[in-house]
Amino acid sequence: MEQIARVPVEPPVPAPGGTTNAYVVGRSNALLIDPPARSDRLNEAVATREVRHVAVTHTHPDHVGAVADYAQERNATVWVREGFEDRFEAMSGAAPTRTFRDGTTIEVEFGNQVQVLDTPGHAPDHVAFAVERPATDRSLTTALAGDLAVAEGSVAVTDGEGDLRQYLDSLARLRDEGFERLLPGHGPPIEEPRETLERLVEHRNRRERRVLAAVRDGARTPDEITDAAYDKELTGVREMAVGTVRAHLDKLDADGEIEWDGSRARMA
Repeated sequence: MEQIARVPVEPPVPAPGGTTNAYVVGRSNALLIDPPARSDRLNEAVATREVRHVAVTHTHPDHVGAVADYAQERNATVWVREGFEDRFEAMSGAAPTRTFRDGTTIEVEFGNQVQVLDTPGHAPDHVAFAVERPATDRSLTTALAGDLAVAEGSVAVTDGEGDLRQYLDSLARLRDEGFERLLPGHGPPIEEPRETLERLVEHRNRRERRVLAAVRDGARTPDEITDAAYDKELTGVREMAVGTVRAHLDKLDADGEIEWDGSRARMA
């Protein structure tokens, strides 16, 4: 039995690629992460591995749908990022029993540990979980990355929930940790973490350059800037594209590159 079970599950709300990856870490006293809904495969994994802990990488609807069910069924400890207890309970329907912060460790089978890493940006309460190699060297070689990274494409970082400065810092943190493998919230495992994380950084930097160029060329409103910054058809995704542009404008304003009042932008 592998140390980490990955179970793609279709959530009751839209999700990138149609499924969210739930993970069960450990073969006993196990930790269940990001259960979006119940499924036969996830039920089997939860029962076989004797889940005793439940946590999420962040509290978006496609990651929390079955937290309350599995926590009650397994009489499990429900972990939540400190400072986000009310948000967690409102989104998941489960009352947290313990809190974690950056650096907290959760002990699973035979003393092996899962370490919490703060990785905000996609969401304010976003964390990753670093899993020890099941051996005496105690090295952290795998991270459950939630919606920080994906093997292909990019991650949504929009205004309101998202913060691009934090997101870029979180990408850099995981890159610098030197993990051998990342297990994302959506899609297949990431077997080349450094290359993937650097690609995601460059994607954001490239979009930022286009947003800044649009403002420099006279675009002022989010819609005008979106039209100038994207060179592809946005039917069906325009709202997300505008939210992304607004997140870039927030960052450029904080960096002192532009002046942005939430409605109009101009060069500083």
